[in-house]
Amino acid sequence: MSELKHMTWTADGQVESLLNLAVAAGAEILKVYAEDFSASVKGDGSPVTVADQAAEDVILKGLADLFPDVPVVAEESVEAGQLPEGGARYFLVDPLDGTKEFVKRNGEFTVNIALIDEGTPIFGVVYAPALKEIYWGGALPGGEALGAFQGQVSDSEIVDVGKISVRKPPESGLSVLASRSHLSEETEALIAKLKVAEKVCVGSSLKLCWVAAGRADLYPRMAPTMQWDIAAGDAVVRAAGGHVVLAETGENFVYRLAEGATKDDLRNPHFIAVSDLALLP
Repeated sequence: MSELKHMTWTADGQVESLLNLAVAAGAEILKVYAEDFSASVKGDGSPVTVADQAAEDVILKGLADLFPDVPVVAEESVEAGQLPEGGARYFLVDPLDGTKEFVKRNGEFTVNIALIDEGTPIFGVVYAPALKEIYWGGALPGGEALGAFQGQVSDSEIVDVGKISVRKPPESGLSVLASRSHLSEETEALIAKLKVAEKVCVGSSLKLCWVAAGRADLYPRMAPTMQWDIAAGDAVVRAAGGHVVLAETGENFVYRLAEGATKDDLRNPHFIAVSDLALLP
């Protein structure tokens, strides 16, 4: 990561290590993506492939080395019944967000790693290995705020790094993002209340990153998601000057890992990612 070495965000290189970890997990995913593979169905009806577990194994090992005292809530581990005790600070990991898009081979899937502190996603990295796009932002504990960034990945190196921020909505109308595979009637109803110039459907946490990067203005989600689906992208949105709020109240989205929590406790209420709170319907 030659370009990253010139950016002194943290003295100990933890940010660079987390970005490297996402890229390494993405490399495992691309190995499977390049071959014939099959998907099985989990208990909640969602698909899973060997790429999900391969990527999670890389991330869990890396986080154990980098942050041995911080619990990790990772999708496939939770599915296997391994959920750590509650705490104020923990990692949220989705090793392969957008498995449906992975199976469809449209490239719209991501690796998500987020650090939660007192209910807030303070740092997140989102890597789309097939598209070679990587996004990150926030701050690590005790470190200064970084802002939000986007880069390209070439031969495992992060290049063409630039700072990103949410945009001012164009007068012609909003660019609204919606799920490619999970667009609900409730989401359509909310979009109908807005002055929309275009609606773009895309998979995975890329929707959050596109709001952060000024490629769109709003992403409403009125359909089921889990904490690990959105936390990393949420961190990037907030670092870019945007907001992720509860659809019903407009209050900031809060992440919790209560003592004795189960998988059901990690389900998200409906939310909206938006560049400016004044745009909320």
